[in-house]
Amino acid sequence: MIIVEEVQDQEQKKEFLQFPAVLYQHDKNYIRPLDKDIEEVFDPSKNKFFKTGECQRFLFKNKDNQTVGKVAVFINTFYKQDQPTGGLGFFDCINDQETANFIFDYCKNWLHERGMEAMDGPINFGERDKFWGLLSDGFSPPLFGMNYNFPYYKDLFENYGFRLYFEQLCFSRPIFADVSRVFKVMHEKHRRNPSISAQPMKKNNLEKFAKDFTEVYNSAWAAHGEGKRLEEGKVLKMFKTMKPIINEHISWFVYENEKPIAMWMNIPDVNQWIRYLNGKFGCIEKLKFLWYKTFKKNEKMIGLVFGVIPEWQRKGIDGYMIWEGTQHLRKHTDFKVTELQWIGDFNPKMIKIAETLDTTVTRKLITYRYLFDRNKHFERHPIL
Repeated sequence: MIIVEEVQDQEQKKEFLQFPAVLYQHDKNYIRPLDKDIEEVFDPSKNKFFKTGECQRFLFKNKDNQTVGKVAVFINTFYKQDQPTGGLGFFDCINDQETANFIFDYCKNWLHERGMEAMDGPINFGERDKFWGLLSDGFSPPLFGMNYNFPYYKDLFENYGFRLYFEQLCFSRPIFADVSRVFKVMHEKHRRNPSISAQPMKKNNLEKFAKDFTEVYNSAWAAHGEGKRLEEGKVLKMFKTMKPIINEHISWFVYENEKPIAMWMNIPDVNQWIRYLNGKFGCIEKLKFLWYKTFKKNEKMIGLVFGVIPEWQRKGIDGYMIWEGTQHLRKHTDFKVTELQWIGDFNPKMIKIAETLDTTVTRKLITYRYLFDRNKHFERHPIL
């Protein structure tokens, strides 16, 4: 017998956050996310998707009142699909197929009652940049905001009937690995052009870099597949939120005279410091974080966004920017590895760019889909 509890009171919220820490207590690769980052997903005052969506969390307990699983299930009207599709996420479960089937059935019924015809998971009640996908390969410590799970989760999903909707590829390369000769040739070519310059992002001028980022991003990506236009004000707000972790040596912009034409955005992998906080971020933990940030070397950085405006694409400006930035950060930082945020297998153009950077795939995640009508033809994510 499995008992279902909707997460409502403080004790249930605490259990929702604590259950993974108990489940993974002997897994050396597990890094507990900050509780506040999880709770903000389920706070209508912090998560804009509550304005047009619905989300509930559940705990699943056995007859001895021990938690054996948890999940969030939600509807996001901005998540446009061929059929009405809901989502489930923040799934954790003991290694038992019957328990997992019970949880998945519960999610399916919840979504079906609200008019959904399919469910994707594990995904986030929000943007794709955090808590999205099921780790299927590369079971190493997760990057900040990245899901982590036991290998048996893949069997739990697939045995129930979930099918691979798209695969998420994470590319990585050593900072001190050889850089392509082509990049160096392009760097030398553009270095001689007095109208071309490269600048690292500085904390004391976030307004300028937010404007430049928005301009390059919207030009490079807004019309690309599922891309969307960004607003300068929201980018500035994001930059100000990121300010405590911005490293002024690892994010770069390229200009033709004063016009931004390319950008390469990176941040330190803060999970390398968060791993010591056990999910908390109160006053004591903030002091600990500052101590670790100051005195403990962080050797991994995360590539967030890479973009070149259309007029400068295929002209080698990416090579100029990469070699200019790489030479600098090799001298001024302790980073040894860079890992790109995941790229969907539906995006061959971005995968090609990642491959040209001499990267290798170091981990994979999967976004699954389950169609409620089992006779309906299943289609994978369309290629962009």
